[in-house]
Amino acid sequence: MSLRSLALLSFCVLLAACSKVNQENYSKLSAGMPKAEVENLLGKATDCSGALGMSSCTWGDKNSFISVQYAGDKVLMFSGQGLK
Repeated sequence: MSLRSLALLSFCVLLAACSKVNQENYSKLSAGMPKAEVENLLGKATDCSGALGMSSCTWGDKNSFISVQYAGDKVLMFSGQGLK
């Protein structure tokens, strides 16, 4: 394996280890939490949609994600899958 390949592999492993989509951050979520506080905890969402004062945002990918539903700017409910 070349030095460049080893460096790239190390970088990818480091990024995965630093993901904010994890069990520790999931356990910090709570109903009523302000949207800004969730974004400070998890970073920018991968995807968001909504209408009529309700919205849903997801962080992560299809294998490991956290999904948060908001009423206005407050957490209504949340779920997660594949968290480590």
